[in-house]
Amino acid sequence: MKECGTILNGKGMSRTLERLAVEVYERRGDDEALAIIGIQRRGADLAERLKKLLDERLGRKVPLGKLDINLYRDDWTTNLELAPTINCSEIGFDIEGASLVLVDDVLYSGRTIRAALEAILDYGRPRRVELLVLVDRGHRELPIQADYVGKKVETHDREHVDVLVTERDGEDKVCLVRE
Repeated sequence: MKECGTILNGKGMSRTLERLAVEVYERRGDDEALAIIGIQRRGADLAERLKKLLDERLGRKVPLGKLDINLYRDDWTTNLELAPTINCSEIGFDIEGASLVLVDDVLYSGRTIRAALEAILDYGRPRRVELLVLVDRGHRELPIQADYVGKKVETHDREHVDVLVTERDGEDKVCLVRE
């Protein structure tokens, strides 16, 4: 039986995204090369929200892209039962020399971010890539850390974090799921 403990409700998610937008603004607000790329699916949804918040603060439009990393993952080729769900990447701007903020919902092992970095390099060489995550749950397998973290959550092996977004799930909520 699964047990779900709420980490963030809708209001908490909104406040957290607003705080993250302020952090990005304070660190990169003067950078004309600033752009955002969200990792499909929920990372892309969160990136769209972040873009709107930054557009307001900056008084200009920040380029936004969506990145599908499924063909770059290192786990689906080792498990024949897993078949990648292919989404599309939409990057309608030149990332060469850009200051990218890569957005994902949950940072866990670091393997998704490794795959995303590899995918980004197929589009060009950005000046820098910073990582923004809504939730960092620890347990890294690779030496990857986020530059912007909404919430740190200590988890155990038999737990995982589910992020629900209105765009896909009908509500905003972050849950710690225990099995």
